[in-house]
Amino acid sequence: SNGDSIAGMSGENKKEEFRKYLERSGVIDALTKVLVALYEEPEKPANALDFIKQYLGAPTSGDVETMRAEKEELVKKNEELTKQLEGVTAKLEGLSAGADE
Repeated sequence: SNGDSIAGMSGENKKEEFRKYLERSGVIDALTKVLVALYEEPEKPANALDFIKQYLGAPTSGDVETMRAEKEELVKKNEELTKQLEGVTAKLEGLSAGADE
């Protein structure tokens, strides 16, 4: 049966369907691997959740801060370059207007 029919099932059947779903979608396998990796880690990380996120390829809180700072830097740089481009464009328009006379 598929996930749509879970609503009408008893509690035990729902749990069994959900377990099968997690298994089919690779969730159980991925969680088992990450927990084994954490277990085998000789120096347990201070932040186990960040370890798990990193292992699964998700950005950690530190990554998010770094990306935020980089974004702000790039936005500023973009604004500077836009202003420079506007200045150069205005000069070129001035030059071409002068050449037309």
